[in-house]
Amino acid sequence: MRSLSFFREHKLLLSIAFAKFLLHVAINLGGAYGYFRDELYYIACSNHLAWGYVDQPPVSIFLLAISRVLFGDSLVMLRILPAVAGSITVLFVGLIAEKMGGRKFAQATAAIAALASFVWLGMDSYYSMNAIDILIWSISFYLICVIINGGRPRNFILLGIVLGIGLMNKIDVLWLGLGIAAGLVLTEQRRWLRTRWPWVCGAIALAMFLPFVVWNIANGNPHLEFMRNATSQKYSTLNALSFAKDQLLEQNPAALPLWLAGLVSLFTPRGAKYRLLGIIYVTGFVVLIANGHSKGEYLSPAYGALFAAGAVTVEQWTERNALRWIRFALPGVIGVFAIVFLPLILAVLPVESYIRYAEAIGFAPDNPEHKKLDKLPQFYADRFGWQEKAEMVARAYMSLPGSDRTRCAIYSDNYGRCAAIDFFGKKYHLPPAIGSHNNYWLWGYDGYDGSVVIILGGKLQDQQSAFDSVAVFGVVSSPYCMPYENDLAVYVCRGLRKPLRDLWPALKHYE
Repeated sequence: MRSLSFFREHKLLLSIAFAKFLLHVAINLGGAYGYFRDELYYIACSNHLAWGYVDQPPVSIFLLAISRVLFGDSLVMLRILPAVAGSITVLFVGLIAEKMGGRKFAQATAAIAALASFVWLGMDSYYSMNAIDILIWSISFYLICVIINGGRPRNFILLGIVLGIGLMNKIDVLWLGLGIAAGLVLTEQRRWLRTRWPWVCGAIALAMFLPFVVWNIANGNPHLEFMRNATSQKYSTLNALSFAKDQLLEQNPAALPLWLAGLVSLFTPRGAKYRLLGIIYVTGFVVLIANGHSKGEYLSPAYGALFAAGAVTVEQWTERNALRWIRFALPGVIGVFAIVFLPLILAVLPVESYIRYAEAIGFAPDNPEHKKLDKLPQFYADRFGWQEKAEMVARAYMSLPGSDRTRCAIYSDNYGRCAAIDFFGKKYHLPPAIGSHNNYWLWGYDGYDGSVVIILGGKLQDQQSAFDSVAVFGVVSSPYCMPYENDLAVYVCRGLRKPLRDLWPALKHYE
């Protein structure tokens, strides 16, 4: 009966959440330009289950492994979980507004802002840890509101479990935990520190995070090396200004007045009760600014609380009839902006139509790694060319004599290329790829001696300096992929001049 009552009372919220789910499913049924580079890599990781990976904790990989067993590897089914996670996030943002005292308008407006967030739409459109991460933050905000409103102290146990799962999914939950700790010290909720429950919450979360910590120590702290390299290399051109600018744009520019109103309200006397949520946001902002080279999207999970607080604030401001028009205008403008910019976020248009549309509205593709781009942003370009690469490698492999195939290694120095070979090469019965990038290096070289190696990508002179014999089998082209992924050569190399086991340590590339 309680569940039926929930459905009746939250029909509007559930409808908005379900609309988001249907949007993602409909786009993925259309192909959405193909598998994203990181999705192929996640699939490869799910074939090597462990308590950690070079670039991430294991929860998203475990969930993917379960999903693949239940639903298979099709593009639609691969993306069901992020679509579901994103839809539940929308629901929880609306419920946060309800817990903060918001009525129907506030709940619906918060949910619409969550649905129309540019970065959330993008994150929920493909499989990665990010859709789960945003959901974890939103559930945590909801539980904090429940506790603030007088929920049972044992809700701290549930919060600890959610934070622990979050840490085992993505370590940005450490900033969430730090923000909670700062909020407990700096707000009226400091009285909780005199009870055992916040300490139990933290202990549960850290205990659940311990397997990943132990895995890192046992493997030479690869995740720390990965983060250090990413900051100093791939994202070295990012700065505090670019980070701050992204906060103004990535959540949907039309939602800027909403979440700013929410942030300000949390630091006024009227919002003092929920100020802890504002301190969490500010803590995350300060941590990421202090890092010096953070992507703007790293703070995106924190916006659920601001959407909710802003919606409640606007609802309170517009009680008078003279201002009630804002209740229709604000969510309407947010929705219109989302529709106008949707082709830049989700693959709703054919490629050529997208290119014309982007040019018509003056959108120039960019990426945080500042790699050379052509007509597509990296978010789209990284969905092209993978199957063609695997097919060319397969043709090179099948061209070898049978005796060579049994000892042939297939190598690349990029996890996307390796993962494409593994995924699309299954139907050609290719052996698993080996590589020097992130987990592929950690998984090793599988005992190969280097006598015969097919290499995807790289420079001819580098191969010639390492092998006795090098032949270019073919070149793989794809007009829409990232420029550095286009026109890649496939080399058949023989006679590695130095044993692979001796070369392997120097090939490591965590980034």
